[in-house]
Amino acid sequence: MLLAFAALLLAVAVYAMGEVVTQPSRERHRAVRRAATYGQTRVVGTGLERLRFHERVIAPATAALARGVLRLNPKLTVESVSARLLAAGMGHTITPTTFLAMKGAGAVGGVLVGMALGAAAGPAVAFAAALFLGAMGFILPGMVVGMRGRKRREEIRAQLPDALDLLAVSVEAGLGFDGAVAKMTEHMEGALAQEFNLALGEMRIGESRQDALKKLAERAGAPEVASFTRAIIQADQLGISLGRILRVQAADSREKRQAAAEEKAMKSPIKMLFPTVLFIFPAMFLVILGPAVLNLSKIF
Repeated sequence: MLLAFAALLLAVAVYAMGEVVTQPSRERHRAVRRAATYGQTRVVGTGLERLRFHERVIAPATAALARGVLRLNPKLTVESVSARLLAAGMGHTITPTTFLAMKGAGAVGGVLVGMALGAAAGPAVAFAAALFLGAMGFILPGMVVGMRGRKRREEIRAQLPDALDLLAVSVEAGLGFDGAVAKMTEHMEGALAQEFNLALGEMRIGESRQDALKKLAERAGAPEVASFTRAIIQADQLGISLGRILRVQAADSREKRQAAAEEKAMKSPIKMLFPTVLFIFPAMFLVILGPAVLNLSKIF
């Protein structure tokens, strides 16, 4: 009975998480459908009963959960969450309110599942299980976003030297900086190309190059990208040749990438020591000392 109740709660939590995650795509689909059928139908009445289920239940619940998470953690703000989502490449798929609601839903679902699983073992076990699973449900979305952010920064660092080489070649061939960025986004794929494409779109709608590059450095979160943007801004202000600056930046970023690879290679033996001690040495001791132990047991 308890397992069935826990499974029911888990299913409800999964359904709520699915509704929250797919809400932006469903809203876009609904907006496109309304635009396609505009002027063909007439809606009579605007009562609450005519709203869809997610508009009556999911949206208010999402906002309430987000407000609860912000009250629970005063240091957390919508702006900081938005910056983390942008750094992880999830800013266009998940809104800060949705992310905060996912944290709140995970905490509530974890508490309910923990209480259901630990009810048979006693109040103390139920409280401990609810506290542990609730904390895990609250922390897990942030851990996922942090892992994706770190992975994206590593991808940007790895792609930066090649992108700078392509920009330098394009600028030296006679293209302007905006045209070189457009050419680079056409021939490259990945997180860095997406960020440059977004910065190029901002410059095309009237934002200054300096502000667009500063936002690019903030979204990327990599020191190499920040150094590159500062160099480009200074070159614009001082009238220095962009081709030479890009060549220098490409060589510098390539040296930093090589140094980072050498550092990881030097750390590998230390990281390999722990699994070696835990998994390989016991088997070796068993094979080497096993016969001796058996012989000593026969003697004594």
